[in-house]
Amino acid sequence: MLAVGVLAGLSVLSLLTYGYLSWDSLGLGPGETEATRTGLGEEPGAGAPSSQPHIIFILADDQGFRDVGYHGSEIRTPTLDKLAAEGVKLENYYVQPMCTPSRSQFITGKYQIHTGLQHSIIRPTQPNCLPLDNVTLPQKLKEVGYSTHMVGKWHLGFYRRECMPTQRGFDTFFGSLLGSGDYYTHFKCDSPGICGYDLYENDNAAWDHDNGIYSTQMYTQKVQQILASHNPRKPIFLYIAYQAVHSPLQAPGKYFEHYRSINNINRRRYAAMLACLDEAINNVTLALKKYGYYEKSIIIYSSDNGGQPMAGGSNWPLRGSKGTYWEGGIRAVGFVHSPLLKNKGSVCKELVHITDWFPTLITLAEGQIDEDIQLDGYDIWETISEGRRSPRVDILHNIDPIYTKAKNGSWAAGYGIWNTAIQSAIRVNHWKLLTGNPGYSDWVPPQAFSNAGPNRWHNERVSWSAGKTVWLFNITADPYERVDLSARYPDVVKQLLRRLSQFNKTAVPVRYPPKDPRSNPKLNGGVWGPWFKEDEKKKKSDKSKGANKQKKNKNKKKAN
Repeated sequence: MLAVGVLAGLSVLSLLTYGYLSWDSLGLGPGETEATRTGLGEEPGAGAPSSQPHIIFILADDQGFRDVGYHGSEIRTPTLDKLAAEGVKLENYYVQPMCTPSRSQFITGKYQIHTGLQHSIIRPTQPNCLPLDNVTLPQKLKEVGYSTHMVGKWHLGFYRRECMPTQRGFDTFFGSLLGSGDYYTHFKCDSPGICGYDLYENDNAAWDHDNGIYSTQMYTQKVQQILASHNPRKPIFLYIAYQAVHSPLQAPGKYFEHYRSINNINRRRYAAMLACLDEAINNVTLALKKYGYYEKSIIIYSSDNGGQPMAGGSNWPLRGSKGTYWEGGIRAVGFVHSPLLKNKGSVCKELVHITDWFPTLITLAEGQIDEDIQLDGYDIWETISEGRRSPRVDILHNIDPIYTKAKNGSWAAGYGIWNTAIQSAIRVNHWKLLTGNPGYSDWVPPQAFSNAGPNRWHNERVSWSAGKTVWLFNITADPYERVDLSARYPDVVKQLLRRLSQFNKTAVPVRYPPKDPRSNPKLNGGVWGPWFKEDEKKKKSDKSKGANKQKKNKNKKKAN
């Protein structure tokens, strides 16, 4: 009987791997799963089912705000549209403008200023990672009996073994450590001559999996394997951080079929990548149903930041792009899909931030949040599930004391409250304030992708005096940031500058070390991986301690 169950599981797994199946084609009745029919080869009643939900967090990479069917995109995303329509769409949802910051805030529930990662991203050659004294979401979930698995892109540092995903709360890890790389070969060059392999299974390079499979499909296969082998009566946390649709722009040929008419090559490739991603999420959903997880699962979908127009992404009608603090960089596609939701098929317009998932998911998992952990996130489950008001009234988008490119910024421009040379952004209720240089500020309409190459003639720009370093917007009334109100409401500007100053008093020092030549993959078997050896440091310190001891003994003898 067990053999028959295993063979049946494998046959469906192979079907799921190669494209769409309709959810109804599995022949399941309402509320029925294949797992409940077959028992997954287990004896009936083997282990009491847990009351804790299965948590599946799917993080897309660089998906633009417009790049989903229900936001009016020409790119077809039937799976995302269906899941969002049957769940709760988050239409006032914010993340960070780049990879590392969003991921660190999701996994710790803390703003960047409270982890030291407030500047840029973690580079491959930097001896840097998410500080080890930060408790992570998977660690908290493990405390209450969850099996924790990560598949996909880490990008939270790896210079020492203690920084690796398996040391930060995940039972298993399969994916990449860096921020980007080839979708097929999994190689990444940080600079000329500094190149290496970047695909891991747990703590070792996954050479055995290097079969030229496109990463989106490979990661999906891994998720299916995890679900097939786990007991659905036990709670599982699956963090699926897809590489797509981040550059390099690569996709299997069959996904270009519907997008031949897109002349802009970057947009066409991007569309094919997103089509493949949509299919992958369909297959993950099918696996959840197939193996008996779905009825008790919470599926959360989020992009990590806004799209990059030069790499095919669209944030229209929002302003700006990835890497900026304009809405196009930080307002994200997001939704929650779950049979456990009370208000299914609704839209949530309450303020939600990526730090909120930490306390929300721990509470749903029946876990405890330590009193000494100073979180920046809020439990927003009732806001999403029942349509209640959000407990969140503000968001510190960031304060980056290193990024001071606004040459005309000054304390005077900040009314003596704040140095406006510093790049910062904050949201309080309806108001949003930006200081310093917020980054690329064009609006990039769909017409900009109509030609074969990037065409900025279609872009809309607002010219301002060269000395401008403060902007104020009413985001509720003006979500596209077209009317700067800083001159009209100086008192509001002052209030928000004071709030920035209060936040800044709680900031920890920035962690952004210089490159370490020992990080070169050539010194590590051609693989990107931990290079900092704690043992070497210990030996050196032990030697110095020994030398000091000998000196002290000699001095004692002399004194005697």
